[in-house]
Amino acid sequence: MQNNGFTKKVAVVGTGFVGMSFAYALLCDGACDELVLLDIDREKAVGEAMDLNHGLAFAKTNMNITAGEYRDCADADIVVICAGVSQKPGEDRISLLQRNRKVFESIVEPVLASGFDGIFLVATNPVDIMTRVVYRLSGFSSGRVIGSGTTLDTARLRYLLGAYFTVDPKNVHAYVIGEHGDSEMTPWSQALVGTKPIRDIVAGQPDRFSLEALDRIAADVTNAAYRIIRAKNATYYGIGLALVRIVKAIFGGENSVLTVSAKLCGEYGVQDVFAGVPCILGREGVRGVLTLELEPHEMERFRASCRLLDRIWKDSFSEK
Repeated sequence: MQNNGFTKKVAVVGTGFVGMSFAYALLCDGACDELVLLDIDREKAVGEAMDLNHGLAFAKTNMNITAGEYRDCADADIVVICAGVSQKPGEDRISLLQRNRKVFESIVEPVLASGFDGIFLVATNPVDIMTRVVYRLSGFSSGRVIGSGTTLDTARLRYLLGAYFTVDPKNVHAYVIGEHGDSEMTPWSQALVGTKPIRDIVAGQPDRFSLEALDRIAADVTNAAYRIIRAKNATYYGIGLALVRIVKAIFGGENSVLTVSAKLCGEYGVQDVFAGVPCILGREGVRGVLTLELEPHEMERFRASCRLLDRIWKDSFSEK
């Protein structure tokens, strides 16, 4: 990390809906000291910086916000990549891969040329594959290349479970793991409300709750992005807030557990794949992967998701 921890600087590459939702949420939260916006459309980045600066009088902190160049990444702590082509209605995230690969090659090279030595945070879909792309292109240690992973999916799950059980989502402890996409899964064996297993609550009140309803909730989480895209063409507020949460965990040295996309090095019997798993996040990025005690059928679903991601990677990049 740069600046010995005294100045918190974030560079955002891509000033589209996701990048600017993230930037706006950063400003509202006062989550960094310096924010640099980069975009292939320089004029748009300038306009976005102006718009944010005009709201500084109402913000928590006097953040320094500028439109910059790749050389401005040199002393950044975190470079957040939000650039890429948008997901079309009905298009799955994996089909975005080839269209976004060239975009990333044009970003990572100049960021590295600036002398950047911080943490990459990737939001562009398909996020697990694109995070692995950045890892390969950057040569950074795996702990310093992080994807947003299933952080938002996990938040969606907790929101829906909170509504179902009529409890504050903050008191729901459950995870979505695997691909941020169609093969993601929810291990119900690890889901709690407070300290009580969700399956015990369902078994104890069969007149109110059911396992079938839980499965519908899991499906709703997986399909949430598609529904939002059909309704408004893109998703951006939720992921913007999720990115802020990740950034705060890093800057605060919180050692918080978030389901980011991280490189698996034998955990869950998986090697070299980036997938959404509970990780401990601190000042240096991913400090460690937490291994959940999955039941055999859950483990198989998770590994199947990882195999899918690995197959797509090898088909697309193994000889690249």
